[in-house]
Amino acid sequence: MNSNSFIDLCQGHFGRKIAYTNVDRITKENVVGVVGKAISVLNYNRPAIRYLYDYYKGDQPIHYREKKVRPDINNRTCENHALEIVRFSTSQTYGEPIQYVSRKTDKKINDAVDKLNDYMKDAHRQARDIKLGIFQSAVGTAYKVTLKGKSTDIVPFRIHIPNPLNTIVVYSAKDDSDMLSIQVLKDENDEQYYQCYSEDFYFIIKGGRVVNSGINGFGGIPIVEYPNNPDRLSDIEIVITLLDQINKMQSDRMNGIEQFIQAFMLFKNCEIDEKKFLQMCDLGAVEVKDSGQGMQSDVKLMTAELNQQQTQVAKDDVYRQVLVVEGMPDRQQNTGGDTGQAVYLRNGWDFAEQRAKLDEPFTIEAEKKHAQIVLNVIKQTTNDVPLTVRDFDVKTTRNSTDNMLVKAQSLDYLLKNKIHPLIAITVCGLFGDPEKVWTQSKPYMDTIFKTQLQLDAEAEKERAIALLEKQNNSVKRGEVE
Repeated sequence: MNSNSFIDLCQGHFGRKIAYTNVDRITKENVVGVVGKAISVLNYNRPAIRYLYDYYKGDQPIHYREKKVRPDINNRTCENHALEIVRFSTSQTYGEPIQYVSRKTDKKINDAVDKLNDYMKDAHRQARDIKLGIFQSAVGTAYKVTLKGKSTDIVPFRIHIPNPLNTIVVYSAKDDSDMLSIQVLKDENDEQYYQCYSEDFYFIIKGGRVVNSGINGFGGIPIVEYPNNPDRLSDIEIVITLLDQINKMQSDRMNGIEQFIQAFMLFKNCEIDEKKFLQMCDLGAVEVKDSGQGMQSDVKLMTAELNQQQTQVAKDDVYRQVLVVEGMPDRQQNTGGDTGQAVYLRNGWDFAEQRAKLDEPFTIEAEKKHAQIVLNVIKQTTNDVPLTVRDFDVKTTRNSTDNMLVKAQSLDYLLKNKIHPLIAITVCGLFGDPEKVWTQSKPYMDTIFKTQLQLDAEAEKERAIALLEKQNNSVKRGEVE
């Protein structure tokens, strides 16, 4: 229950704390100590994680607001812009499926990359990624687990998104490398235990001791952290005071309207009892008896009307500050007769793109780690994807159709000016997998855009034909003579 403010909860400590260890290698002898310190970090993070995730779902302090004056009129209106922020951020990275793009022109590698993308599609990776992105944006960090598939599965692996409340990764204090993953789980008797994976081993810890251990069959740590940014800052917490203020302003507006409608009635120098007053309320008319003391009687409503226009202007200004801090476009701007590119720049879509690019490298790094574990599992099972993580790049796609005309015109301009088609396809930004588009389009491209070698060969052929015709004409003239 988020009855208090987030500021009171975090006490100035924003972002999620990271677990580190100084050991060079996780062993059966030191793993319990490493886990104990990591769990203390997880426990430290849990209140903020729980608060922010509930806040995203709509459990916000405005719902618990108390009002001392006219407590009977206490609107608790929640404009859940936290949900808007999280969904926008998630759509920027995961709205279009993440693609693995070949870094080489080798057909065998290209086919293997296509096979890996097909596996990810069959494993419903995009649905899992959307859940991942919600955690990532809402609480500042998220985790992805690679599991070995069952015999009935159509792919040899599964993807699972655990709750950040019960998951943490421990890093080396020396070089930030992944050292240990920890999941807090419960057995069939509802007893808590820790499932841990290092690079080489797995450990089951219960009751402060290792109860089971063995070789890590994944060839690496199967749980990968996807931080929202280096400080694990949530997209909500950086503007949470502004979001609370919007809720207060909107609630006060509703209170002002209701209090005006239900204004107190002032009886001046009049005699009136409760029964008579209630009758007058039912009739919608007022009839009172003068007090008879020679003083003028008066009946009127006591109102303190809230200026709705000024309140709306103030609330809109706070909302615009939220958009600025978040790097989100102002989709309510009047576009008028502007061109598409002008609207794109003015309304903040360009800034949103730049903001997404700042966070994107952390997602790409994590996705590479995840892909490595997936490839290890495939190698142990079907062994039909002969790849290393160096054979491909991770590609995220945003606004694939936005400003398509400008991008298409750019592509046409580059091609007409003899820029290599692969470079032109990559630069224009129209396609999520430029290499694949180039490979599939090359037969068609070759019929339209000829290489210099092709042009030289055709010129040489034309010269040879002209020379041959000249010789034939000479022979014919000699025969006539």
